[in-house]
Amino acid sequence: QVQLVESGGGSVQAGGSLRLSCAASRYTSSMGWFRQAPGKEREGVAAISWNGFTNYADSVKGRFTCTQDNAKTTLYLQMNSLKPEDTAKYYCAADPRYLSWGSLLQRDAYNNWGQGTQVTVSS
Repeated sequence: QVQLVESGGGSVQAGGSLRLSCAASRYTSSMGWFRQAPGKEREGVAAISWNGFTNYADSVKGRFTCTQDNAKTTLYLQMNSLKPEDTAKYYCAADPRYLSWGSLLQRDAYNNWGQGTQVTVSS
């Protein structure tokens, strides 16, 4: 099991920026960010594979950037040009397997989850 702790959420106005961080208790091969808005299913936002490839949801491409530190134990999500529809609880996920690029944004591919951090974007 990997423990994941997210931080960096908050409230911003539309057009603003936030940076989320996720600290993992140890290295895992695949890590990603998911979000869940009230009444909606949890969806993949951005993820990074064991070899550094990233995958983004269409709704955040060009606005969000997912990176890792050199030790690959901290995952970041830089969120720019935020929109009210980005409002959700954001979760960090990790899995020790070498997930394929196509499965990085699939919720069921991950078996370790953080507690989440709230992001609220006002218009």
